[in-house]
Amino acid sequence: MTQHNGDQGLRDHHGIQRRGLLQGGTLALLLGSADIAWGASIVAVRVWPAAAYTRVTIESDMALKTVPIFVANPPRLAVDIEGIELNPALKELVGKVRSDDPYITGVRVGQYANKTVRLVLDLRQLVKPQVFNLQPVKTGNTQYQHRLVLDLYPSDVADPLEALIVDKLKGGTIYNAPSMTATPTSPSASKLSTHADPVGDLMVKPNSPTEPPAAATAASAPITTAASVNQKQDGERYIIVALDPGHGGEDPGASGPSGTREKDVVLKIAHRMRDRINNTVIKTKQGNLPMRAYLTRDADYFVPLQQRVEKARRVQADLFISIHADAFQTPDAKGASVFALSDGAASSAAAKWMAKQENRADLIGGLNIKTQDIALQRALLDMSTTAQIKDSLKLGSAMLGQIKHIGKLHKPRVEQAGFAVLKAPDIPSVLVETAFISNPEEEKRLISPQYQNDLADALMKGIERYFSRNPPLAKTRNT
Repeated sequence: MTQHNGDQGLRDHHGIQRRGLLQGGTLALLLGSADIAWGASIVAVRVWPAAAYTRVTIESDMALKTVPIFVANPPRLAVDIEGIELNPALKELVGKVRSDDPYITGVRVGQYANKTVRLVLDLRQLVKPQVFNLQPVKTGNTQYQHRLVLDLYPSDVADPLEALIVDKLKGGTIYNAPSMTATPTSPSASKLSTHADPVGDLMVKPNSPTEPPAAATAASAPITTAASVNQKQDGERYIIVALDPGHGGEDPGASGPSGTREKDVVLKIAHRMRDRINNTVIKTKQGNLPMRAYLTRDADYFVPLQQRVEKARRVQADLFISIHADAFQTPDAKGASVFALSDGAASSAAAKWMAKQENRADLIGGLNIKTQDIALQRALLDMSTTAQIKDSLKLGSAMLGQIKHIGKLHKPRVEQAGFAVLKAPDIPSVLVETAFISNPEEEKRLISPQYQNDLADALMKGIERYFSRNPPLAKTRNT
């Protein structure tokens, strides 16, 4: 980007100011003389750092029009937000970006031009960014206005199955699952420019209308299968259990009377189950098969429903267990439940209602619809097999048989409905509603370490009982 001499002083002034601010911390906010917003108002800013990807969310009372610009060297993402002036709410970014964020090293904001604010994210590595808008949505206690979302996915993603195998061969006991695949760039992200302008040029006012950014489409990384898949190098296979803590990030799930969030409780239960799975060996006719846990998320970030299924299929999991905490309109409902997929009508009106609530997760969490592979989505909807459902019912029944020893069951049998997260066609899959978080007594149980341990033990006994009656199939899936 070429600047006239008249802008040199402004650039130098901004450069000196930036250097001073950056010395004071990892994140600097450059504010102009006017902090009064007009047009759209920024009402909240949130940052969700994770190994899988980092999300930045800017919530406003009106939809924001943006022009993203990606600079590769050094890596930065600039986003021009049109129709606003610097807003005091943006100052909250100062305390939102952590020093250990895997992708962002700093954030700067400046009044780039009249009616345009420029937000610059300084990055630790090359990323595949997605920039998109979400419409207002409300469910339960959660209500969002318009959201501008900046997702930063890594350009190079390690194969999670290879990482799992390496971890086991090194004698590790815990595996935290990163993102499964590189996420394709969205149509809006395809407009990202790769202008190699210096940082100073990103923060000064242009002298002439900005040239249309060059299109830079990024091909979606192909899904490859790791060598030896879920087998050790000596030929012994693992039993892989995919654990899916529900909700996360922008989607808190249900809330209890005293404010307990579903996403936090189910993640703790998943961690307890992970520890047990990674220290369990199943005795079969094939020999003693070690179990390994794979988490679809291991921290507080959002994973779309379809991607949860894809992650489990990517590691060729033997079982898929989605963990949730029920909520109902009245506080009287209580008891744990287990659900399997239905190939037709739901087994009850309550099961149908529950599936509808859980299937709204993508609306709350914030799914970039334009990046979804529609063909794959339809395949997952249509490919669910009778055999998968039959095995899922067996697994669910084994779990219910153990859960009843530690607490009340909401229903004595496995319920069925069209849960999107259970639609892996080749993996027995169940959704466990651990208790009603909307019930004050059960909310207290859910946050109790004792109940979390008891529940993890019961679910593990159910898994072991399932495999004792349904030995895992021999799998020799070398590439």
